[in-house]
Amino acid sequence: MASEFWRDRLVEILGRRDTESAVRDELEQVRAYEAMLQGFLPGVQTAGPDQIELSHPVLGVDGCRAGWVGALLSPAAPRPRVLVAAQLDSLVEMAREALTPAVVGIDIPIGLPDSTTRLADQQARTALPGRSSCVFAAPSRAAIGRETYDEANAAHRSATGHGLSRQAWALAPKIREAESLVHAHPGLRVVEVHPEVAFAQMTGAPIRARKKEDEGVSARLDALASVGLAAPSVLSGSGYGPDDVLDACAAAWTALRVAQGSAHSLPDPPEVFSDGLPAAIWV
Repeated sequence: MASEFWRDRLVEILGRRDTESAVRDELEQVRAYEAMLQGFLPGVQTAGPDQIELSHPVLGVDGCRAGWVGALLSPAAPRPRVLVAAQLDSLVEMAREALTPAVVGIDIPIGLPDSTTRLADQQARTALPGRSSCVFAAPSRAAIGRETYDEANAAHRSATGHGLSRQAWALAPKIREAESLVHAHPGLRVVEVHPEVAFAQMTGAPIRARKKEDEGVSARLDALASVGLAAPSVLSGSGYGPDDVLDACAAAWTALRVAQGSAHSLPDPPEVFSDGLPAAIWV
């Protein structure tokens, strides 16, 4: 059971004479969390009988109001561990202090087009019938360095022949962070993922319920359970919500598939533009 795992883990980590009282407090928090999941989302299994085989440590990452939220999967842990940081490189360093991820999966465009729409975005939309609007076309390379939306929109239109959505422009700072991470850590495999495509892969069809609604949270927890992933260590906190955490968990699941060699890319093979970065969404 999860409670027994945390008891043993805390005893190992703390190693103090006052361990017993500290463990008791932590166990109460874990049990309260499990009870909350069962009460708030009836029918959700917090630790299913067939846990996924975690052969590699991996990290899934999603943007949030606080900056970035990560779901760290480790062969030694029974459920995704949630990490939060204002900067992407700080989040990855937090994960690497515990272990070195074999793959980092990030829900952010990696590899930007020069004058076209990416095949990755087109094929991800095709994979989500009825939910294709949740895939934003990545901004062009010409747009990403501009200071304002109007400047970026004009540059994007000049390069591609069509306008830039405000949703895509809002991703620009995080795209730059992701590119910096890739260039700063050439030995770390960083791949682009899309949580809704991942959830559709888990369940066989897109999840219709909105991810910010209770029904959508429940459906995504069920999807994770269906592939052997237990509920994450926490669902929300300062600057991040259940939708952010569950997206990070879906990203981690895809990262694990990449590490195990069972994932595929959209497109296959990835496109490569002038920035030299493979442009593909992994599933």
